[in-house]
Amino acid sequence: MNADDLDAAVAEMLRLLVPLQDRDWTVRAGPLDWDCRATAAHVAHDLTAYATQLTARPGGHLPPALGVRTSRADGAYLPLDLEVRPDAPPRVVLQIVAACAGLLSLALRAAGPTARAWHWGPTDPSGFAAMGVNETLMHTWDIAQGLNLGWTPPPALSARVLARLFPDAPAGDPVAAHLWCTGRVALPGRPRRTDWAMKAALPE
Repeated sequence: MNADDLDAAVAEMLRLLVPLQDRDWTVRAGPLDWDCRATAAHVAHDLTAYATQLTARPGGHLPPALGVRTSRADGAYLPLDLEVRPDAPPRVVLQIVAACAGLLSLALRAAGPTARAWHWGPTDPSGFAAMGVNETLMHTWDIAQGLNLGWTPPPALSARVLARLFPDAPAGDPVAAHLWCTGRVALPGRPRRTDWAMKAALPE
């Protein structure tokens, strides 16, 4: 996956949610413990985390101009968090999501195919793009559930996320499989997952 996929996922999120910015976003977001506003802020946080991981490349090496090298033992998430001010309304939170997505998109376009950064192992740019798309689509679905919208992710993007992050995905409808893989729904003969993980890291 790549920056174009991320841009498409975020554009879909904004297309759906910006017209609903005046709804009550304090309602619970689908199956999550967060409300809709907090869920959107979480998307911004994770997109920022992926961008900074890919830019700093802990567990690999920092850009040569910085003259710093890290070891595999240092390969972990950078200790930073995005703080969205509590008085920011949904309209502004969605602007923040768009800005953070832009940072990740730029980082993806700047990184060469051999770049590696840490996400529970050495992960390439396509892995970070896939995680960004997954985060955006699944939490858009959560928010849509909270706002009583019958929205589902674009099938082509779900299929690409499954191919990159979920090797155990069931066959069939990629949207249903995507929602099942991330613990959102049950499928026939497959109870809803209560524990799941993405497989973004590459074999060493």
